[in-house]
Amino acid sequence: MSEDDPLSLARELARGYQDPNAPAPRRRRRRRPPSVRHDREDALPLGDVLRDLAEAQGWTDQLAASRVFTDWASIVGPDIAAHSVVEGYEDKIVSVRTDSTAWRKELQLLAPRMVARLNEELGHGSVLRIEVRGPEAPSWKHGKRSVRGRGPRDTYG
Repeated sequence: MSEDDPLSLARELARGYQDPNAPAPRRRRRRRPPSVRHDREDALPLGDVLRDLAEAQGWTDQLAASRVFTDWASIVGPDIAAHSVVEGYEDKIVSVRTDSTAWRKELQLLAPRMVARLNEELGHGSVLRIEVRGPEAPSWKHGKRSVRGRGPRDTYG
């Protein structure tokens, strides 16, 4: 048993459990694909190739949509990003949820500037407007002290 190989004990145990009459496993040879040699003049930057592929496949809108989610903090800044999260992007409308009603009002006032900034970053016309939602109020319709057909006046017992 070699101390250099940490798996030597496991290999030795596995050999002990093998059937001595069993045939040795066949090893398959992997075929290597034929090597293609390119000259240095053929090389293209990967970013250019991916951009051309995205444009050819019509993926530019989907990529812009994903950047709304991934780059939100860098586009709107760390203060706004700390109090808001993008919930959706559909039909060029960005849905944002804030953590307080004060931040909801603040983002509603800043929405035109944020739309301009998003269009600047993601491409002209990629965002038409921003829908800002605040935190949702708790539901009073379920719980131990609620009565069907009665409102919140029955929740406090």
